[in-house]
Amino acid sequence: MNSYQFLSSYYDRFTSDVGYPAWADYCVERFQEAGIKPEIVLDLACGTGRLCAELAARGYDMIGVDASAEMLMQAMNNTLGLTPRPLFLQQRMEQLDLYGTVGACLCCLDSVNYITDPRALQETFRRVALFLEPGGLFLFDANTEEKFARMDGEVYLREEEGVYCVWQVSLEGRRCIYSFDLFEQAGKGLWSRAGEIHEERIYTQEELFGMLEQAGFVQLECRFEPALAPVDGLRDRVFFSARKEG
Repeated sequence: MNSYQFLSSYYDRFTSDVGYPAWADYCVERFQEAGIKPEIVLDLACGTGRLCAELAARGYDMIGVDASAEMLMQAMNNTLGLTPRPLFLQQRMEQLDLYGTVGACLCCLDSVNYITDPRALQETFRRVALFLEPGGLFLFDANTEEKFARMDGEVYLREEEGVYCVWQVSLEGRRCIYSFDLFEQAGKGLWSRAGEIHEERIYTQEELFGMLEQAGFVQLECRFEPALAPVDGLRDRVFFSARKEG
């Protein structure tokens, strides 16, 4: 079953606590730190397009890429009326294929962890480098090993009007498996049930740096951004940046 086939319709409601304006501010600040003014920005694994919308409102030409057709439909709805309107493409990350180059690439909210085959992640980095302009910036974040260890065996519940979602997390070696059950009110006293399985892989900073170097990236950096961490005082995610040489 495709990831987000059912969750896509509720994703924005279940992630209402994600501060997309703050994420957009972070990206713009990193552009300024790097001394670049990208005209075209790629949001890889763009999901429902909310970060695309924030950056498009700031004047960037956005390209959003995601493997899920259902998530891209939500992205189209979330960017209605924007000028310039983002271009959305349905592609797997390791199959990225653009018509030209971009000045910067973003891959946010631990999307790299969703690539569970290290060879596919290496190919993703290679393709990002291929479609970046010389001197272009690649920004992404990854979940930490500490976060995965803390979630192992936990059960979470999110409830909204007419729908609730329960999911259980389990670690199997280097993989983290999320088992989702989504219950939707279908009528008086009636509920429908749908299930999805999502997987992430644990990558270390050393592994990610090695892949970036192999793809030809330079000026590799890793930092912690407390303002964007979902849990105060805990290193749930780390933020990476890399430049294409030139």
